Amino acid sequence: MSVPGASARIGAADRVSDVLARDESLVDVFVRHSPHFEKLRNRRLRRVMAALVTVEQAARVAGVALDVLLRDLNGALAGDAAAEAMHDAAIRATDAVSSVPAPAKRPVALPTVELDLREDMRAGREPFSRIMAAVHALGDDRALRLRTIFEPVPLFAVLARRGFLYESRQDAPDDWSVWFWSGASRQEIALPDGSASPDASEPGEGRTHTLDVRGLQPPEPMTRTLAALETLPEGHELVQINVRVPQLLLPMLAERGYACAVDESQADRVVVRIWRPAGG
Repeated sequence: MSVPGASARIGAADRVSDVLARDESLVDVFVRHSPHFEKLRNRRLRRVMAALVTVEQAARVAGVALDVLLRDLNGALAGDAAAEAMHDAAIRATDAVSSVPAPAKRPVALPTVELDLREDMRAGREPFSRIMAAVHALGDDRALRLRTIFEPVPLFAVLARRGFLYESRQDAPDDWSVWFWSGASRQEIALPDGSASPDASEPGEGRTHTLDVRGLQPPEPMTRTLAALETLPEGHELVQINVRVPQLLLPMLAERGYACAVDESQADRVVVRIWRPAGG
């Protein structure tokens, strides 16, 4: 016998941003489990990583039990009558989730490059493009040390797929140090620092294609952008004009070998330049 609403259960792999989009009041459930989740009340801070963080990853970041968090989220969403069935289904689905790779022991003698993102994250500025630019420039003989205000768990899986290992350490309540370095299976990442277009500091005439996705509802901006990239000629760039930083799109671009640069300097738009680097 099916339980009404069970198909809409919250699972371990659901994004925190999607969970809160379903019911804004669920932020109170997160906060009850850990003061760490108070950051979710700040919309500016929330947009930095919430669109990338799954419920499983959030539970790890805050040090709370995943099964209990899922039970309470589903209970608040569906009401007591359906909560138990939804919780059991969500926990069964959790067994198939493996989004957080295990940490490794960092080689002490490895030279380190530091990137401090704490002020950017507190201000709600998008850090992903800066991180990937630093990773691209890293080389095999150095480690990257990120300074962040919370453990950036989603990055562990993103960079692990490219052969990077990691180690993390909490130095203070809002101060984390996370190191990334090349493992034996590292693959080259085609993501430069975003300061240059494919062949020059500025694209040639007719080589820039503009896609304005303002006014479109998710997931239309992402699907239209990915579709446009499929037909983007070599040596050209796509300029997406958006109303916000496309947090979910950025890791997808990295996986497909595209470089990007995000410009948030204009009050009425966010401009994202996307291109495929030479040799990428």
